[in-house]
Amino acid sequence: MASPLVNRIRTALGFASAGEGPGQSRAACGAAWVVGGAVRDAALGLDIGDIDLAVPGDPEPAARSIAAALGGYGFELSSEFPTWRAGDREGTWQVDVATLRGPGIAEDLALRDFTVGAMAVDLESGAALDPGGGLEDLAAGRIRAAGPNSFSDDPLRLMRAARLAAQFGWHVDPGTIELGRASAGRSREPAGERTLSELCLLMSSRDPVAGLAAMEGLGLFDTLLPEVGEMRGVVQGPNHHLDVYGHTVEVLEGVLRIESELDRFVGSDAVEVAALLGEPLADGVNRSTGLRLAALFHDCAKPATRKESDGFISFRGHDKEGADNVLAVFARLRSSRRLAEYVADLTRNHLILGFMVSERPLSRGRIFDYLNSTEPNSVDVTLLTVADRLAARGTSSIAGREMVEGHLELAREMVEKALAWRREGPPAQLLPGDELADRIGIEPGPELGRILRELDRAVFCGEVSSASEAVDYARRLLDSA
Repeated sequence: MASPLVNRIRTALGFASAGEGPGQSRAACGAAWVVGGAVRDAALGLDIGDIDLAVPGDPEPAARSIAAALGGYGFELSSEFPTWRAGDREGTWQVDVATLRGPGIAEDLALRDFTVGAMAVDLESGAALDPGGGLEDLAAGRIRAAGPNSFSDDPLRLMRAARLAAQFGWHVDPGTIELGRASAGRSREPAGERTLSELCLLMSSRDPVAGLAAMEGLGLFDTLLPEVGEMRGVVQGPNHHLDVYGHTVEVLEGVLRIESELDRFVGSDAVEVAALLGEPLADGVNRSTGLRLAALFHDCAKPATRKESDGFISFRGHDKEGADNVLAVFARLRSSRRLAEYVADLTRNHLILGFMVSERPLSRGRIFDYLNSTEPNSVDVTLLTVADRLAARGTSSIAGREMVEGHLELAREMVEKALAWRREGPPAQLLPGDELADRIGIEPGPELGRILRELDRAVFCGEVSSASEAVDYARRLLDSA
């Protein structure tokens, strides 16, 4: 297992150098094995990042030895299942050292999640151990449970299976799907933040659609995220050609398409939009992953808001109710407020631009209304509306080519305006609110707030450009109220 970090760990623990052979070890921990993802990645020819070690007995001495030799730090990661972590403060390397889960390495591997992660390399001899056939499963692109208790031992592994499908493009073995569905009722047992971490990794992977398919196959949309499962079979009106769930998947595919073809969708602003999507958002994810999450949840309230009368189907209020649902889901997953509010904001505002297409060309005032309503996520929600429109391929006129092209053109214009808003900030305040209140003779309160918003709009439109004009404009607003 060729890796500079592995060689440094071997030296730090006092094992013989590569090629010296076994029996010459000076290691205080007696034995150690590289296990899990690092072995898998090495077998796939990928760069090895974080490393997991399994050792007999107390993991603390090994972790402290690694930290001391490599100039890092060590601390206890878990006392319930003895694990220590060694790493550096710059985040360039990380080693988790855990006690063997059984009397020996073979028993430890049998208790791991999937065969592709149930492989080990002896740190002293370099010998590989693959009792479950993980290499064969890797070659076949197959996710197979390492044992019959894989999911019952840790129900989080259900999400991990789906995440691996998204990350590597693998398929879940039919027997493992059956085993997973039998344990799906326990999928809410892991801490919400652990589930959220797996969901975010899934959505940030190269093929999140494959990850969602795996989640559905494992029954997770019936148990863990019923808000998604309830979309299945919900028939929509003539604007759409698919039920709500199928439409949702196509919206996510649309977001992926936009990300890969930014030049087509935002023109000369592609570089700036790419940088924006790469910005850190919250909970370890960037805006791109947040946008994908919004695609998954943007229509989550359609099942509850569906109404049908005289053959007409409507989902009135699904944008606002959907935002409330998102906040509830992300609270259950114990996400940060920032991530929850971002996804809720995109859900709440995803219909606005579509209603404005028929008003083109837009006045400066209407552009202000949109940017003011959607900032600071105007670019993001605009991209979501494009994916949403591309996924609506029904028979009605609103789904026709002319309306779609009009929406795409308007979206390009709005992205340009939204980027300028981000660079330059909102319209300049020509005088403080308390001074304006004093000049026009009102007390601070809701009425002053209304006047200030109207003033911002007038400044954006070029109708007001000085403090004296602002006072005159405010007086006219007050008189006409």
